[in-house]
Amino acid sequence: MKLSTIFRLVRVLLHVLKGMAICATVFPWIGWDRRNAHIRRWSTRLLGLCNVTVSLAPGSAPVLARSMVVANHVSWLDIFVVHSLYPSHFVAKAEIRSWPLAGWLAEKAGTVFIARGNRRDLRHIFKGLVTSLEQGERVAFFPEGTTAAQGKLLPFHANLFEAAIDAKVPVQPFALTYQDAAGGAHPSVDFIGETSFAESIVLILNGPPVKAQLAILPPLATEGAHRRELAEASHKAVAAALGVS
Repeated sequence: MKLSTIFRLVRVLLHVLKGMAICATVFPWIGWDRRNAHIRRWSTRLLGLCNVTVSLAPGSAPVLARSMVVANHVSWLDIFVVHSLYPSHFVAKAEIRSWPLAGWLAEKAGTVFIARGNRRDLRHIFKGLVTSLEQGERVAFFPEGTTAAQGKLLPFHANLFEAAIDAKVPVQPFALTYQDAAGGAHPSVDFIGETSFAESIVLILNGPPVKAQLAILPPLATEGAHRRELAEASHKAVAAALGVS
């Protein structure tokens, strides 16, 4: 590992520890608006330390303050890219909770973890999502259920779309891409296969600068809709924005 990479990795680690300290000592005493401000600043700084810049795609729709956000899933960076612009309550797979330091930090930032195949866990989380949406909070999840390489989009699971219907809030699709300096898919960002979280961080820190782009797509009304219809419409919108079939 290059000395410069080690130096940057230490800076990332120190930033993570700072975030953990804020979550432990500040978050219990402040409301969600102030928490979101901390989350936005902290996420922006983390991405900067990882040499990632974030921009909105041209022609993006206005983001709704109260909605269920669904997005394609490429990397562990995805959550922080969204947080750097629009902090949200994320639903993520339970494996993320076991990541060193980052899992604990994600939980304290409001991420809810869901175990695959656990119906009781799903019912409990579903009720919590509906409550959060009804209280005016933005909830986000990755309906593919796992990461996919750039240039691919897996089918969207429909289950959690029901929460938006029950809470009577729109679904707003987001499309995430990661580019290199030439505008092509960045070679170091994909977090797939047997790549570990630690290996992914090193790949990104060792690689060229990353240009993350977030496209905000028009919201989808949920009144009278079926969850499968919403999943299919969201998939179609994200696929079109990514230019994949």
